[in-house]
Amino acid sequence: MERTLILCWFLLLCIPMAYGGYYSKTESRVSNLRKVTNLRFFFHGILGGENTTAVTVASANSSLLGPSNSIVVDHAPLTVGPEPTSKTIGNAQGLEVFAGRDTTTVVVYLDFGFTKGELNGSSISVFSRNPATETERELAVIGGRGKFKLAEGYALLKTIFISNTSLVVEYNVTVIHY
Repeated sequence: MERTLILCWFLLLCIPMAYGGYYSKTESRVSNLRKVTNLRFFFHGILGGENTTAVTVASANSSLLGPSNSIVVDHAPLTVGPEPTSKTIGNAQGLEVFAGRDTTTVVVYLDFGFTKGELNGSSISVFSRNPATETERELAVIGGRGKFKLAEGYALLKTIFISNTSLVVEYNVTVIHY
């Protein structure tokens, strides 16, 4: 009887604490596990033609909204150098939203998936405004997977080459991750 009473009190006191909340106490014990990785690669975009990497999937049909209200999907190679024949290390997939009257700023969501070497199977994601006509600009790293779990950071972009049909952009990325 006494053991039963002790067990009942134990259960009444412990179960609500273990299952009563939807979150655990916040602890700062993981901050010293963070790593910093610096990446450098080149994005190769081909606009139109046989090997196009960007396709417009939606476009506004209104002269009031401006000429560039559209959504473009990308699937572009990432290489170790600016030349199209450089070793491919992955690909970028995502969306570019051209919105409003400002035709020079694009809202970009891209996932950079790495397919070679130590980073094979890992990716980083960026989501940010991209003032595309500026030679140098910055995007926010908002996540990742594989070796880049819980990633954050920034990407510095520099346009290396641009024409009516193609572009090459250098990415220098600082990734903070676990």
